[in-house]
Amino acid sequence: QVQLVESGGGLVQPGGSLRLSCAASGIIFGIYDMGWYRQAPGKEREWVASYRSGGRTDYADSVKGRFIISRDYAKNTVYLQMNSLKPDDTSVYYCKAHHIRLGTVYWGQGTQVTVSS
Repeated sequence: QVQLVESGGGLVQPGGSLRLSCAASGIIFGIYDMGWYRQAPGKEREWVASYRSGGRTDYADSVKGRFIISRDYAKNTVYLQMNSLKPDDTSVYYCKAHHIRLGTVYWGQGTQVTVSS
């Protein structure tokens, strides 16, 4: 059974930082592309950052320079370090595991991030 379990969300003031974690089980972590997405109320889910199995990282323009994605292969975990947070970053953040050739996609349950003073 595949599970992606996010943690680390919460309430933070503007300018603050949070680190999200996504622990994966039931998949061969090293061969999957991992990504973070977010969805604010009334809006479409949007891509935030990716860390491909080959090592490449990519970021949405809205978070470039503020967020850092990383992965620990020993712990089967992907992280999202979020710095200089803004109210617009308020969303539910989701972890995604994707393998293009296998055609498999898995999502976590999401973790709420609220940026407010």
